This record gives sequence, structure tokens and C-alpha cells, in this order.
Amino acid sequence: MRRIINSTYITLDGVIESPAWTTPYFDEEATAFAGTQTDAADALLMGRHTYDGFAAAWQAMDESDPTNGAAYFNSVKKYVASTTLTDPEWNNTEVLQGDLVEAVTRLKAAEGRDILMYGYGVVTHTLLRAGLVDEVRFWIHPVLQGGPSMSAPLADAQTTLALVDTKVLKSGVVIVSYQPVSR
Repeated sequence: MRRIINSTYITLDGVIESPAWTTPYFDEEATAFAGTQTDAADALLMGRHTYDGFAAAWQAMDESDPTNGAAYFNSVKKYVASTTLTDPEWNNTEVLQGDLVEAVTRLKAAEGRDILMYGYGVVTHTLLRAGLVDEVRFWIHPVLQGGPSMSAPLADAQTTLALVDTKVLKSGVVIVSYQPVSR
């Protein structure tokens, strides 16, 4: 069965929006870790907000530059959880139809490698609560950004996670990986 891995960039004060603040920290070490994630994944899963941001950013990037990841992001299979997106323009994108949990359960059961998610919002939270997210990786950046600390309010966000890995990068970024714990 495929695994769903969530990878979220976050500041010390909990901001995940508009992650331009990650740029100074995306050195060779971070690039290598990010490459390990994408090498293990043959699909992306995202909500509409992430899709809109990613599609605008990645389609504008030079795919011939092997250091920026554009070739991967523009060609990889993309699944979008949205009730309003009907005709996605970004290459190789499919809008999930029907119940989100049922659709993602089918994706996990299909042949393939990891399914990678970026950002933590309603879609990730819904899938985590349904027991479909296998690992959450928070890239904690040594930045205080200010502003809203989540992309969407998650009123019932109580979930217990177990630490499975910690990686401290020379830049000061700490990547902590957790797996859900059954209660």
C-alpha cells in the first residue's frame, strides 16, 4: 500500500502561508532532503489553495534547471481535492471526485510509490483524522514571521503523533517527522 507523506514548512510562530521565508534556508542540505522526498513519490495530493499556488509558481519555472525541481513538479501526477475546480490547466492534474476519504483510500490502495502533500490545512487534517496520512514532516525554520498561524482553522485538531525522526540542518532548520498514534 502506498504511503501519504505530508511535508510542511513552518516558522517558529506557526506560520505556513506564503513560504518565501524558506528561500534563505534552502541550501544543498535542504535540497538533498527534498530530493529524497520527491524521489520516493510518484504523486502529489493537495487542496485547491495549494494547487493554485503551486500551479502558478512551478509552471513559470525553467524545467531545464535540474536544481529547482520544476521538471518533477510539472510532470508528476497531481491529485486535487476541490469541489470548485473543474478544468485544471496544470499538466497531469486530476480533480478527485466524490467523498475525499473514499477517493484517497482508493489512491493509497493503487500501485505506486509515496503520495506527497505540501502544507497543512483542511485536506491534510481530514485525511489524518481518517487514518490515511502515514507521516507528517515539519520543516521548522528559525524565523518569526507574524500573522495567522494556520491556513484554515482546525477546531477539532486533536491528534497524537509519535516522533520517528529528527534532522537538524546546518542552516538551523529542524525537520521533525511524526507518525500518527492510535488512541
